Amino acid sequence: MQGIKKLGVIATSLFLITGCDWFDSDNDDTNTPPPEAESSFVRVHHTSADSPNVNVLAGETALLENVPYHTSSGVLEVDAGDYDITVQGILPDESTVDAIGPASLTFAADTRYEVFAAGQLGDESLEPLVLSNPVSDVAAGESRIQVVHVAYGAPTVDVYLTTPDAELSSASATLTLAYGEDSGQVDVETGDYRIRLTGAGDDAVIYDSGTVSLADGGDYIIAATNNVAANSANSPVTLQVSDGETTTLINDADAGADVRVVHAVADAPNVDVTLNDAADPQIADLAFLSATDYLNLEAAEYSVDVAAAGGSPVVLEDLPLEVENAMSYSVYAVGELSTIGLQVLTEERRSVATEAKIQLVHAAPSAGNVDIYVTATDDISGADAAFTDVPFDAEGLVSTGNVALTPGDYVVTVTATGTQDIAIQTPLLTLEGGGIYTAVAVDATSGGLPPQLILMDDLAN
Repeated sequence: MQGIKKLGVIATSLFLITGCDWFDSDNDDTNTPPPEAESSFVRVHHTSADSPNVNVLAGETALLENVPYHTSSGVLEVDAGDYDITVQGILPDESTVDAIGPASLTFAADTRYEVFAAGQLGDESLEPLVLSNPVSDVAAGESRIQVVHVAYGAPTVDVYLTTPDAELSSASATLTLAYGEDSGQVDVETGDYRIRLTGAGDDAVIYDSGTVSLADGGDYIIAATNNVAANSANSPVTLQVSDGETTTLINDADAGADVRVVHAVADAPNVDVTLNDAADPQIADLAFLSATDYLNLEAAEYSVDVAAAGGSPVVLEDLPLEVENAMSYSVYAVGELSTIGLQVLTEERRSVATEAKIQLVHAAPSAGNVDIYVTATDDISGADAAFTDVPFDAEGLVSTGNVALTPGDYVVTVTATGTQDIAIQTPLLTLEGGGIYTAVAVDATSGGLPPQLILMDDLAN
């Protein structure tokens, strides 16, 4: 079995001492060695979309540490027996909270267990989902798959396993799965396949894997999980595939990319944004301090024109923009009107119940380098800056990225680097668990100082 790690530290050995005769004149003691413990095999899958990185414990012993969402462990070999399994969520301050358990599980000999952290932490539906299968080899020329539906909140689905070029209209559903159900182990011929999902009894495809290859002798767990990438409203599922050694995430081949545009140029007029020389702009009359909603685009390379609202004059022409499947982006118009450019930031949009995510973007050309404070009050006199010497760079927009904070009340303060002279200070912001927050520093309206903020994501609500 591939990828097996032996965890003897959590096993209890039985010692049998026989044949001891204290009155034997030869003083021959016969010690029977302890029998070898029988083994079980365990694989753990993090499939809870709103849960943080986790530790997995058996009793007091760590089986796995700091496991992120959409990750499966290798196969762990443990002594058969009873275990108290706990899944700990890791909080932003690096403390932990018990997310699951302790749950009493019995692992039988010569059996492989698939343990899924399934459900949502935020609504207390998180629980272990455990599948068990006897240990057996996969025949030559075949691959083994087991499909499980752990996409919380997603509908019951029909699963189609076909050749890559098969028309769905001529195929029959291979199986139907509701949340928490699985296919059992199925052996299929090694080769190339295509997995498509529809709502049960429906012909509208909500997930398409494209071509996937199953290796000779491969033994796969295929988990339908919550899509936290692009186009999740129309494509709620992605596949997390484990072969015992590696985890592969197979996004919907037709997910596309989610893209929003942010107008951060203080002295520029309202603008229209047109892709690929379309007759009408995809984004019209976007004002300074404004951001669009996310637009779903086909993964491709685009030519972007930016013009004053109404189409003239053209400010930027034929700028290339390449977006990848299942990714999210923010496209910023930055700088000053005379030097306007487009900069792209990749966005991470997964909501985590135990943390507030905040991102700070420096898009104020007049502000120079800045320090950024994130504090409990508006008094920064005794505080250290969370970020220091953050520059404005029109050719490589600078962002803090998503920073995980303990949910609570915070004030964000921006100062000139090396000083505590306040340039921007927010009111008290309540940052909630599961929230995603973005604040963008820009110039004053019409340009220059003092800088101000564009509040986006949950800050804009």
